[in-house]
Amino acid sequence: MAIILAAAETPAGHAARDFAVQEARRRDTDLVVFPVDGNEPDLSAIPYERVSVEHAAARSRNAVGDLVDATNRAEIDAVVVGVRRRSPAGKIFLGSSAQQIILESAVPVIAVKPAPGR
Repeated sequence: MAIILAAAETPAGHAARDFAVQEARRRDTDLVVFPVDGNEPDLSAIPYERVSVEHAAARSRNAVGDLVDATNRAEIDAVVVGVRRRSPAGKIFLGSSAQQIILESAVPVIAVKPAPGR
């Protein structure tokens, strides 16, 4: 079994990373880091032994869609994604990777916000 981390180099992404490590330890499962922002994750910054990286398909233009597709695999238990506060108008006019993951994932999604002031 495994947890997927929707990895992003943002304050919300860092909060999600920290929570995903805690959750993987609690469940005694693997942690799969799936970058959704185009950055290559630094695995040395993740204090967990059972961690691996999975990338979007080379020809794909939608990393978030590939992550959602990965949630259909039997070994995936949950997805952890960082979220930030958006205004009601921002929710209407701007798309959100986190929103797409929350709405389309085949497994439970844990949404994590950064601590205030981050």
